[in-house]
Amino acid sequence: MNDLPTRRRWAAAVLAALAALPGCNTLISEWVSDGFQVPPERLRQIERLRLAARAVDANAAATRPTTQPAEPPPEVLQLTLEQCRALALAGNLDLKVQLLSPAIAAESITEAEAQFEALLAADVSWSKTDTPVSSGLSGSAVESAAVTPSLRVPLPTGGSVSLDLPASRLMTDNQFSTLNPSYTADLRFGFRQPLLRGAGFYTNTHAIRVARWEGKRSEALAKLEVIRVLAAADRLYWRLYAVRREQEVRTQERALAEAQLARARRQVEAGDKAEVEIVRAELGVAERKEALIVAANEVRRGERDLKRILQKPGLPIGSRTVVVPGTQPAIVPYHLDTGRLIELAQANRMDLLALEFQLAQDASTIDFERNAALPLVSVGYTYNINGLGPTRNDAFDLMFDKRFEDHSLGVQVEVPLGNAAARSRVRRAVLQRVQRLATRRQREVLIEQEVRDAVDQIEANWQRILASRTRVALAERVLAAELRQFDQGMRTSTEVLESQASLADARSAELRALVEYQVAQVDLAVATGTLLGAAKVRWEPSRGDRE
Repeated sequence: MNDLPTRRRWAAAVLAALAALPGCNTLISEWVSDGFQVPPERLRQIERLRLAARAVDANAAATRPTTQPAEPPPEVLQLTLEQCRALALAGNLDLKVQLLSPAIAAESITEAEAQFEALLAADVSWSKTDTPVSSGLSGSAVESAAVTPSLRVPLPTGGSVSLDLPASRLMTDNQFSTLNPSYTADLRFGFRQPLLRGAGFYTNTHAIRVARWEGKRSEALAKLEVIRVLAAADRLYWRLYAVRREQEVRTQERALAEAQLARARRQVEAGDKAEVEIVRAELGVAERKEALIVAANEVRRGERDLKRILQKPGLPIGSRTVVVPGTQPAIVPYHLDTGRLIELAQANRMDLLALEFQLAQDASTIDFERNAALPLVSVGYTYNINGLGPTRNDAFDLMFDKRFEDHSLGVQVEVPLGNAAARSRVRRAVLQRVQRLATRRQREVLIEQEVRDAVDQIEANWQRILASRTRVALAERVLAAELRQFDQGMRTSTEVLESQASLADARSAELRALVEYQVAQVDLAVATGTLLGAAKVRWEPSRGDRE
């Protein structure tokens, strides 16, 4: 008989090896190939859009706007465009919500990978019976106790491995019982593996792949939200710049109207003009005041829009803090390669990449559903070592001696008649992928159109800048001529005020062209899935309470 401690060490080694199988989940996770790999930098890093400036005639495009910004009022918050972006990334509520999605998707990946975790179970029972019997070969009073520890390990091939160690104790009043009490100790090893339906590594790791693709898709959508928030911040920044400069233009227009009123009063007092000229000039001043009130209200609305998207601590929407843009627009013409920009958009647009992840999921789902439509054919094998004795140690000794062994092999076959549900799921998965392919093509066409529209808008706005500056220069000359003729008695205050209004409108048109030129660049960056600026932006998923 073998040494008992040696046999126990052997049994402990076997149990430890089987118990270590749950640790294989990490290896399984590494073995699962997504099939569609995307570098993390493509999802979490937003590239900047590089635009090449083209040479232009210095006389045709001066780099300084006609209307200079006024001095900022006291107690203001002056923001550069970079500071505005940083505040939007840190405080925007929509962005905080979206950045939690990758963390939620990561938990789904962990959940899917946990399907291969082992299960340790134990079954303990005790019974005592006392029943009348009709034969002396049976005992009327029986007391039994049993404990069955077991380990179940699912396999990535779709099968499972089990190890059971049932042990029991039986006492009976049967006079023919040779062992009383009697102890049993068995070691049972089981293996089951499907051959068709549910078989194969690729089929059984389908849920892990789908969870990973969904996680990548959530990152792509989060990056898309980052770009959307930054683009919205840029647009609102330039809108606020525009309305503030518009306020300055209207302030200058009112100053010109007041100067005209003073000029008309001097000439009336000198007897060179009729008194109606004063009334005309006063009407012009009143009209300019109204325009200035409207401009001031637009400034307040622009500030509230920017405060809403920034969500800066201490800067609520209803605060009286004056926000002044500190970055001046870059008035530089660009040479735009439309074909290269379209290629850049196809490579960087996260909505298109999100569709690619869904297409990868669809392909895996088709294979999974086709496998689920197969007949169920599985093979099972059980190996059992039996032990029996008057004591517990004797039962285990006999089990370790391996004198009594059982083997069983079985095959289970299930063939569905009709199988309509499974076939419908296959057809639905195929049709869904076909639909998604059509959606991707549609999205590619829309992206190309967005890029071409943005390029055309940039070119058109640059031409608007040049035309508006020519208009400003001519309006200034007309106003100067009207003032000279007014002094000579050849023009009225109404005509002078009309010239002043024409000059103010020309400056407003120039300002709008400058700002729309900046906004068009933002739109082009969004269309290409990039970001304007000198630096890249890298984001990380939010971890909620774990941060």
